[in-house]
Amino acid sequence: MGFFKKIFSREKKQQLDSGLQKTKEGVWSKISRAVAGKSKIDDEVLDRLEEAFISSDVGVETTLKIIERIQERVSRDKYMNSSELRDLLAEEIAAMLAENTKGETGTADFSVPQGQGHPYVIMVVGVNGVGKTTTIGKLANQYKQAGAKVVLGAADTFRAAAIEQLEVWAERAGVPLVKQKMNSDPAAVAFDTLQHAKAVNADVVIIDTAGRLHNKIGLMNELTKIKNSIRKFVPEAPQEVLLVLDASTGQNAYEQARQFVKATEVNALAVTKLDGTAKGGVVIGISDQMQIPVKYIGVGEGIDHLQIFDREEFVKTLFSTDDLK
Repeated sequence: MGFFKKIFSREKKQQLDSGLQKTKEGVWSKISRAVAGKSKIDDEVLDRLEEAFISSDVGVETTLKIIERIQERVSRDKYMNSSELRDLLAEEIAAMLAENTKGETGTADFSVPQGQGHPYVIMVVGVNGVGKTTTIGKLANQYKQAGAKVVLGAADTFRAAAIEQLEVWAERAGVPLVKQKMNSDPAAVAFDTLQHAKAVNADVVIIDTAGRLHNKIGLMNELTKIKNSIRKFVPEAPQEVLLVLDASTGQNAYEQARQFVKATEVNALAVTKLDGTAKGGVVIGISDQMQIPVKYIGVGEGIDHLQIFDREEFVKTLFSTDDLK
């Protein structure tokens, strides 16, 4: 359709196709029903599309934006049949997401961002069970494969299992882990991590934090202490405060995002477990509504199944009818 011009590697494309398969099947079955027997896009089709997007976890506000954009296109182009709907949807949704570029961090790949302080520190937040530890391990692997020296910090000292799980992922990625005993001061772990990172001249530091949100004031205070420890070594850090969300939770992911944004200065999002759910439409809604860029997506269980979120390729893949069963 001429709108998508970026080069996407075959391996990444195959990962994305596979990871979005369930969502593609779910979204397209609903869209197909919406336009069945219709020769043009009229009000009835638009109403059915609205229902299809909302039931696909795109979210009400984002869905209304999409419908409004489609209405404008149909009005401007005077006539558009339903066979052109796929390209129209992909173009308008990608364009809408491209408008949310404010506050983006890092680069379009896993190269270390320059001019933002050294090392580049990523502080990872999110509730338990969303794939936070897994995402940290995959991030470490991707940055290491890109040639960066990576250090992990186990500052989630609230659960012994969190430290153990991070140890496993550190070993898989082949990167060092700085840890202390359970119930140690998370800020002290962050301090030790940065101290070690500086000593070995690390390029990237990824710090895990406690996965709980029942007390926003306590969480805010804890995260502030961790930040202060980090900034003793790198005044600009953490350059990235990454909130991990589970796509399979659908609308609950929105609420988690809102609560964490209130508790700390989140400036990047990672949406995980896309391969195991038909609710991948939540990525569109979160990217649009939160005004915080989705930076990473998890599209499989493998250590290399974490991608930098490419809006255009994501939407292109989502609205492709290739390989649909």
